[in-house]
Amino acid sequence: MPGGTRGSKGSVVSRALGSRPDHRAHCARASNDHILPAMTDPKMPALHGREVARSSTRDIDSFLGEARQVAAVVPGRNAARLVFALDATMSRQPTWDVATSVQASMFDAAADIGGLSVQLCYFRGLGECRSSGWVGDPRALRDLMLKIRCQSGNTQIGRVLRHVSEEAGRQPVRALIYVGDAVEEGMDGLCSTAGELGLLGLKAFMFHEGGNPATRAAFSEIARLTGGAAMAFDASAPASLAALLRAVAAYAAGGGAALHRLAAQDGGARRLIAAMPKMG
Repeated sequence: MPGGTRGSKGSVVSRALGSRPDHRAHCARASNDHILPAMTDPKMPALHGREVARSSTRDIDSFLGEARQVAAVVPGRNAARLVFALDATMSRQPTWDVATSVQASMFDAAADIGGLSVQLCYFRGLGECRSSGWVGDPRALRDLMLKIRCQSGNTQIGRVLRHVSEEAGRQPVRALIYVGDAVEEGMDGLCSTAGELGLLGLKAFMFHEGGNPATRAAFSEIARLTGGAAMAFDASAPASLAALLRAVAAYAAGGGAALHRLAAQDGGARRLIAAMPKMG
């Protein structure tokens, strides 16, 4: 399988990224107890002819301040945990805006099943990868997402997967939602970590935008190794993404039974069921 793709963004830099050693750098995490600084890798290779926008101090301070507020919105004790991860590199701004506007559908779907606890995770720029605290309020998550602007950079899916694995090691996480349009990393490392997530019982739902076949194949393999699903969506149709997020949230909160109940009235849930190899 190809080591990386860039879909509509143009250049492919996967060989440089895929060949460098794994420094096990994870996303900086905001918790109820502390806020970690951004983790960057000084050895990250330069992009081939592409300028990388570094995060300003003001951007970082804004995120940290907002994350402290979000971390204070504590979800219910028995709420299912779900990580909502997005590629926030430059061309992703339209999709980021759509995701911000429809993310409340996840909480709505889980409200009558026991609730949902969501952690936002994103990457952008040169080595920046961040996550929020766990929240049960769509307004808090929306407010945090509105503070973030996309910046040029390479994909950091490996860091997201390792971060999610680390979170699941502390306390069970039912699902990962990832939204992106490219893979610029070696697949061996991504598949290894995806396999770890599968062993933890954590399913990855990989939503890819655009028609790049290599990206679709890479997302499908990550999803397969976790028992999740890979699906295409059109960011110009917000209702489509909202339906898919709602379906995953129902599955995270109530398992296959909840997803099947939702499918009786929701096309997004039916699409998700058709894409999943197994219903756990």
